[in-house]
Amino acid sequence: MRDLEIRDDRAAGRLEALSGGEVVGRIEYFVLDSPERALVPVHTIVEPAHEGQGIAGALARELYGIAAREHSAVAPLCPYVVKWAERHPDEAPPAGQTLLTAAKDWLAEHPGRF
Repeated sequence: MRDLEIRDDRAAGRLEALSGGEVVGRIEYFVLDSPERALVPVHTIVEPAHEGQGIAGALARELYGIAAREHSAVAPLCPYVVKWAERHPDEAPPAGQTLLTAAKDWLAEHPGRF
């Protein structure tokens, strides 16, 4: 994997991976405030020319790192992040069912957001 810069565009709800100034991947997410504060990843996207380089994993790892630094949970709805978390339980504490249900409800209430 090339050197990546990962930046959090919180206002847009995107965690972006950049290589050479170009966005090569991203996780789209939202912030949930109740029943507890959580980052909720919905989609992970890597540009086709950059697939297989570990970009999605680097994004997932950074998302969990941000959550830890902010004392927030992660309630993954994105299938990739769910699988990544299962493979990295030491870095990705599981979300409780109440939190996951709240995240799914928020997403259903905001159908145009993603």
